[in-house]
Amino acid sequence: MSDEKTEVGGIAADRLRSLVERIEHLEEEKKALSGDIRDIFAEAKSAGFDTKIMKAVIKLRKMNAADRDEQEQLLDIYRKALDV
Repeated sequence: MSDEKTEVGGIAADRLRSLVERIEHLEEEKKALSGDIRDIFAEAKSAGFDTKIMKAVIKLRKMNAADRDEQEQLLDIYRKALDV
């Protein structure tokens, strides 16, 4: 009888439930963290920082140096081509 509870249609129900519950828990944590990040950006904005620039800096910091250099070179080329 215990096999019937743990397997449904060839699927390990207990394992599936465990995975789904872990994902749900992480989604809740992600939602809370997103709220915390919004709060920090609001704090930065109230302190006079430009949050769009902060987001750009964060994006650049995530990139490796070679990708960042390539992006900056392309941006420079495009600016020159468009006389911007």
